[in-house]
Amino acid sequence: MKFIKSLYLNNFFFYLLLGIIALFVCAFIFPNLYNAVWFGVLILITFLGLDILLLYLTRTGFEADRITPEKLSNGDLNPINLILKNHYTFPVSVKIIDEIPFQFQVRDFKIIKTLKASEQKEIGYDLRPTERGEYSFGYLNIYVSSPLRLISRRFIFNKDQMVPTYPSFIQLRKYDLLAFSNNLFQYGIKKIRRIGHTMEFEQIKEYVQGDDLRTLNWKATAKKNSLMVNQFQDEKSQSVYMAIDKGRVMQMPFDGLSLLDYAINSTLVLSNVILKKQDKAGIFSFSKKVENRVFAEKRASQMQKILETLYNIKTDFFESDYSRLYVDIKKNINQRSLIILYTNFETMDGLNRQLPYLKGIAKSHLLVVVFFQNTELNAIINKKTDTIQEVYDKVIAEKFIFEKRLIVNELKKYGIHSVLTQPENLTLDAINKYLEIKARGIL
Repeated sequence: MKFIKSLYLNNFFFYLLLGIIALFVCAFIFPNLYNAVWFGVLILITFLGLDILLLYLTRTGFEADRITPEKLSNGDLNPINLILKNHYTFPVSVKIIDEIPFQFQVRDFKIIKTLKASEQKEIGYDLRPTERGEYSFGYLNIYVSSPLRLISRRFIFNKDQMVPTYPSFIQLRKYDLLAFSNNLFQYGIKKIRRIGHTMEFEQIKEYVQGDDLRTLNWKATAKKNSLMVNQFQDEKSQSVYMAIDKGRVMQMPFDGLSLLDYAINSTLVLSNVILKKQDKAGIFSFSKKVENRVFAEKRASQMQKILETLYNIKTDFFESDYSRLYVDIKKNINQRSLIILYTNFETMDGLNRQLPYLKGIAKSHLLVVVFFQNTELNAIINKKTDTIQEVYDKVIAEKFIFEKRLIVNELKKYGIHSVLTQPENLTLDAINKYLEIKARGIL
């Protein structure tokens, strides 16, 4: 039974069979062909038996293994490697059908390769998950054919392999040293000029050319009889919270990922930068209630704690309750902190409903509202209009884009900082805003 289940007739066998049937038809017209055709049938059966012996005489004729990462990175290309080992003493052609997790909706996965006798080969492909959670691989099916190509023997490996998909830790590695890089412009991040001296005092040192004359310490200069200056460093141990709106407005998809997942990926990378700058990073999410809370700290295990919390964020995309957010921040965050709020406002009416709560938060904390441009509207605006309906669509699209700029100005009027960004630029823009606030010393 196991033998029957693993044996598959190849297309080449059926082509030969069709040829023999065609010759039998011709034998009705040319009777002399009849015996020759039967001889051809015997040859086909002989080679079929020989092909079966070649593939089945060796119990472990072929081995394969699927090598997956310990976890997948959401929104990024993740490499999946396949190791193939041919134990046959002749070259084989293999057809690989890997049962990819259903979330990818890939129904035509197929790789065809040829391996020499006793050859080992490694091949790979990439997967880009677009949602967090558990991804279960099915069977790794390998169909092996000998040079006769009449049948295939099916080998099965790696049954029921589960890999979790976490927020984008690949981006985390990419920007790991970003906070300390002197070449930030290569990432598209502007260099920010320092304004003022709201920094922590570090030491008094001798003046060297290029030091700011405004930092001269005249008492130390008089004692040492040489110019001495005060040296400052960035303020440390400041609390930074990232608040993620997981309500209905964050359900909108861009390039396969929802705005919520873009915000989660950005939060992970920004948390790492914050901790590397010696500040305290914390997160929480909110919709109908505030949850998934990690209090702002800078201990060694903080990044792992944040990663696990972000992985477990789940939502039904209800309407978000900003009043509950305001009360929770008032109750649980006593020290003045930087709060980076990931949300989305499409219209001024949507902002005005929540503005009293945002103003209340901004009274006690430095609030940065991060929301998104609808990049799909650009295609409508840039499209040439030929009909009245297309003109209407273009005017409405321009109105929505203009309202986004009005939202920025409205927030600025009440001392609330904002970042209006495209989803794909969210991580860079959020890091840039944090570094700007640190450089200006306004927290």
